[in-house]
Amino acid sequence: MMISDKPKLLPRFPTGWYSLCLARDLQPGGIKTLQFAGEEIVLFRTQSGAVSALDAYCPHLGAHIGYGGRVEGECVRCPFHGFEYNVRGECTSTPYGTRIPPKAKARTFPAVERNGLIVAYFDGDRNPPAWDIPALNWEGWSPLITQDWTFRGHPQETTENSVDIGHFTEIHGYTGVGMLKELRADGPYLTTQYKMTRADGLFGQPVSTEFEIHVHGLGYSLVEVHVLGYEIFSRLFVLATPMDGENIHLRIALSMLEDTHPGKIHPLLGLVPRRFLNKIIARETLKGFAHDVQQDFVIWQNKRYVQPPILAEGDGPVGKYRQWARQFYTAEERVLI
Repeated sequence: MMISDKPKLLPRFPTGWYSLCLARDLQPGGIKTLQFAGEEIVLFRTQSGAVSALDAYCPHLGAHIGYGGRVEGECVRCPFHGFEYNVRGECTSTPYGTRIPPKAKARTFPAVERNGLIVAYFDGDRNPPAWDIPALNWEGWSPLITQDWTFRGHPQETTENSVDIGHFTEIHGYTGVGMLKELRADGPYLTTQYKMTRADGLFGQPVSTEFEIHVHGLGYSLVEVHVLGYEIFSRLFVLATPMDGENIHLRIALSMLEDTHPGKIHPLLGLVPRRFLNKIIARETLKGFAHDVQQDFVIWQNKRYVQPPILAEGDGPVGKYRQWARQFYTAEERVLI
């Protein structure tokens, strides 16, 4: 789904981890072509399950590996002359049986499988990852379900919404919005917690919800959601990935704790098989979050990045967030933010 253009002044590619695809969508031997941080890349999974994200163009004579290339064992093979590259981008063989050119190495981006996603790390200076995304315990949690969009935007803008408390009432119609924990920043990690009530929540009924936000850089956010009274717990991932310097790919992904209590939702739901009920609740929950995200599109598409912002009491910790976000840019870029 494509969303229309908007003005944007922020530096294009912040340092950090970004989602490339769902892990289940890249099986052993699979290969995908993607735009990532201004580069055309190929993402592939070896037969043993290792993942790699590398420059799509073969350093030999420039063929695009994503068009006709294939995975063979632990390497990807260029379709033009059959040069093979391992997960580190090193050429491991040519079809000639001669010495491998020393400079035959493709640029790679650090990539790992984490929490049902394949994520890659971008650093404009090509430094190694400065932090990791923590692995979660998935016992008792449902598989991810997702929805995504592509539009002209920036990861810092979309992630800023998680701390912009004031907009929850005006844009999304929530009531009773309040902070439960002050914003805390620790290096590339930021967290806060708040509560709110939605009039048309689960199955059209009002619900009060607590949200605990865990932000790891500008491209990876985890929101732990607790629907009070119904005792429904879910994980919402908000994943903004820069593509070409103008557009981002925004994916939301949801998993639900499968230990639901049907009687707390509605007495008649006790008759519904638990597995079926969980799928319905997960689908309805994702639908609600997707609705909220789409309400923000008109703002994101037409706003100007204001720095410094003129903040008022009640905005939430936007100023602290922007100070924290500066670490993901070069010294030259920080003058803009």
